[in-house]
Amino acid sequence: MPRHAHFTAYLALAAVCFFWGTTYLGIRMALEWVHPFTLMSLRYLISGTAMLAAAFVSKAHVPGGRELTYTALYGVITIGVGTGSLAFAELWVPSGLAALFVTLSPFWMIGVEALIPGGDRLHGPTILGMLVGLMGTLLLVGPSAAQQGWNGPLLRGFLLLQFGSSGWALGSILQRRLRTKAHPVISAAIQQLATGIAFALLAIPFKKLPAAWSWRGAGAILYLAVFGGMVGYSAYVYVLNKLPVSVVSIYNYINPIVALGLGWVFYREHVGVREVGAMLIIFVGVAVVKRFGGGVPRPAEGRLQPGLAAPPSRLQQE
Repeated sequence: MPRHAHFTAYLALAAVCFFWGTTYLGIRMALEWVHPFTLMSLRYLISGTAMLAAAFVSKAHVPGGRELTYTALYGVITIGVGTGSLAFAELWVPSGLAALFVTLSPFWMIGVEALIPGGDRLHGPTILGMLVGLMGTLLLVGPSAAQQGWNGPLLRGFLLLQFGSSGWALGSILQRRLRTKAHPVISAAIQQLATGIAFALLAIPFKKLPAAWSWRGAGAILYLAVFGGMVGYSAYVYVLNKLPVSVVSIYNYINPIVALGLGWVFYREHVGVREVGAMLIIFVGVAVVKRFGGGVPRPAEGRLQPGLAAPPSRLQQE
């Protein structure tokens, strides 16, 4: 039987759906060993350095001057604020629930785009989709927030992740408007390395590594760098060039399912009827926004679109 013409592309898409879904668990495991600043620094220093080294070996174009400066700055805004907020939020909320909160990222992408001069305006169907997603969010967050109060860990984690999503959206849009000759993978490498350096400076007041060595913690960081950033991101760029965006966007729905499943298996994170119902409602809202919102992307861990240096719809999770 002849192999399907897009077999490799669908295999890469499966890798994106799985690996990016596992990064939430990886972050939680790494946080058992290191401070979030240290986690962010080590993770992106490894992935950014490795990807740039590969670029130099292959003699790919690496930008300089103003283009390099802005690419690095937008990377710190996108990845640093976006994924950095996720790292801190997982100190308060389970990894699976964090993945569900991140699913709201397309709303921020569309909202920020509408506020920036020259961006697409919001219209009826898009607003309706956002309202549906809000209903799912209230079902997910409301009961626990009412029980724990405004200072409860769940609400704090949710608000922090929304701040991270807004930063991811802003950085992604700014990078998309930057004229660059660099391949998106090269831009991603620069962004990741810049983020690693920025968080290394922030980590100075803290112990860079705890006294006791943890193979589990070190393995989690290495996993995030390799499979979250390098492998996951490369697969994402590949499928964007091979498959329709409508097909690629399926990872937005599979990532949180993978994260919820792994969170239950490794940490027995609670997944009840309310959580599943809220997830389905949020998915409907996201689907409506994606259908009528002009294909606006959502961040997720190191995701970039061809021609962009920031992911279309993973915090990212790179």
